[in-house]
Amino acid sequence: LALALVALQNVVLTAAFTGTCSPTFVKMQRKNTAMSMSAVVEATTESSSSEAIVDKIRNIAVIAHVDHGKTTLVDALIQQSGVFRDQTQIDEAGERVMDSEDQERERGITILAKNLAVVRGDTKINIMDTPGHADFGGEVERVLNMADGVLLVVDSVEGPKPQTRFVLDKALKKGMQALVVVNKIDRPAARPDFVVDKVFDLFCELGASDDQTDFRVVYASGLQGIAGDEPDAMADDMGPLFDAIMESIDPPKIESTEPDKLQALVSNIVFDTFKGKMGIARVTNGSVKAGQAVALAHPDKTKKTGRLGNLFVFDNLGQTEVQEAKAGEIIMFAGLGDVEIGDTLVTNENAGANAAEPLPPIAVEQPTVRMTLGVNKSPLSGREGKFLTSRMIRDRLVSELDRNVALQVAETDSADRYEVSGRGQLHLTVLIETMRREGYELEVGPPTVIYKENEETGQTEEPWESVEIRVPEEFVGGVVDLLNQRKGELQDMGIEDGEGMSIVKYLVPTRGMLGLRSALLTASRGTALIDSVFDSYRPRIQGEIQARDKGSLLAFADGTVTSFGLEGAQDRGKMFASPGDEVYKGMIVGIHQRPGDLEVNVCKQKALTNMRSATKGITVGITAPIEMSLDACVEYLAADEILEVTPSKMRMSKNPSMWPKKKGQK
Repeated sequence: LALALVALQNVVLTAAFTGTCSPTFVKMQRKNTAMSMSAVVEATTESSSSEAIVDKIRNIAVIAHVDHGKTTLVDALIQQSGVFRDQTQIDEAGERVMDSEDQERERGITILAKNLAVVRGDTKINIMDTPGHADFGGEVERVLNMADGVLLVVDSVEGPKPQTRFVLDKALKKGMQALVVVNKIDRPAARPDFVVDKVFDLFCELGASDDQTDFRVVYASGLQGIAGDEPDAMADDMGPLFDAIMESIDPPKIESTEPDKLQALVSNIVFDTFKGKMGIARVTNGSVKAGQAVALAHPDKTKKTGRLGNLFVFDNLGQTEVQEAKAGEIIMFAGLGDVEIGDTLVTNENAGANAAEPLPPIAVEQPTVRMTLGVNKSPLSGREGKFLTSRMIRDRLVSELDRNVALQVAETDSADRYEVSGRGQLHLTVLIETMRREGYELEVGPPTVIYKENEETGQTEEPWESVEIRVPEEFVGGVVDLLNQRKGELQDMGIEDGEGMSIVKYLVPTRGMLGLRSALLTASRGTALIDSVFDSYRPRIQGEIQARDKGSLLAFADGTVTSFGLEGAQDRGKMFASPGDEVYKGMIVGIHQRPGDLEVNVCKQKALTNMRSATKGITVGITAPIEMSLDACVEYLAADEILEVTPSKMRMSKNPSMWPKKKGQK
């Protein structure tokens, strides 16, 4: 604008003084005017070209409640954007392209946030698929820093759920525009109008601005790969959703593309076998080149300098190496081995004399549940695992902190045990399962909640969770009774339209939620659908909350389980052990049918004598043992019990350090 004013001024002066000044002066003025106008044109061209490049980019995060179809929807977008060459490649990739981890495919949930890019016309759309489970909310929080808008996916029958509220609140507080996608529109009980009204109410409750509440709605079926602007006018493909993304999600807003103004907040870390530790960041301002001298800045840490190695941008399901990336793009870079999530990539040219200030680091909610992980000390330890020592376990936990921003690891009084804190029980069990598959042997303590002291009142507070349970009407009584035993507070109860399910909403202390899921499934014969999300910290409830109403059956001595021993023991309760299993004294081999623990001799051998008995011909069948997964084992643990985790076995036992001392023992 300043250059334009100068040029205009020169034109006016030239016109005013043409009659009174010499021809030489007039020529000089015209020359200066031409140079000024040329500078204006060049500056305008450079500015417009930068804006044009940015206008061809959209950065979106896909957020939703668990099992509302985010990943299926993203897979449909991938398949219809020409990523795969033919049907053969689609079949090789599988049904869920984005859920690439083994645990994700087995559990049917998304655990890790992932980046990809698709091209629609001449516009590149960077898509970030996020987890829907509340325990992995840290993944959502860090990914939102790379996005300019969000796709809020909502089930056409269930509508907004607790996690929908959590992730939407984060996006609205960042000032993002949301595009609402009513998914699974092909369900017979779909009620799109009701769902849209509920979503609007949720926006209003969360204090959304007028622009944010004026959201656009697209109806889709990720499974069938169709979308439309009206529920009864669906297109044959996802075209309407692509068009809505282009029209409703704003392109990146940048202040400058000057190299000295480089600012790129690192939001994720990946590890490559050959390139080492690599950072993923969104270039907020400036531009960056491969081989450039850069620094990693953080408001609370010392600046770390280095030189950028390889530079990549996302292309379809992979990455493409580039020499330069400008503001608005999402990059992945190598060469800086000490990069951490929350660092800001800035220039270090001229020793960083003109470098920009670091961006505010990622703010993540604090953990609410902790467990202890340590060296396996059981009599059967060291037979299977490759990684057994405390140093190996510590190094693995520290490396997990690089990527898992919601996790915390702390030392304990014991040199071979560490305290690991996370968002919930599932958050921690996924980590334990990952380590188990990598070949670690661990001793895991029971989950406990994290208390904190209110600075204003001085009271001790504990975390509470908002729980929503959908269950057939005949089981409502048993569900309510269980929640009341766990000190829950009833918030709402009603009948859901369409499917005839009852909805029960409670506020429950996180202490009461530990081990509750298996009890609810038992009380409802496996029909309960349970959703929970962290609500707030409230004053601690005095007294203990009963977690389990039955005791454990314990092995009487070391040995191998026999069929004869199980025949006598199974009358006392339900068994975990099978014939041929190795056990040791104090190991949990079953659930006692009454409160309190009971020792049973499952290793008892049948006496091989020459005596005959009246019951010789009577044989008792052995009941099949209960198969316990890692999650089920962690839920079962009482305060005085521990879990032994090896690559192929999981054994529960009484904690030897908490056994009552006998007379004469110190």
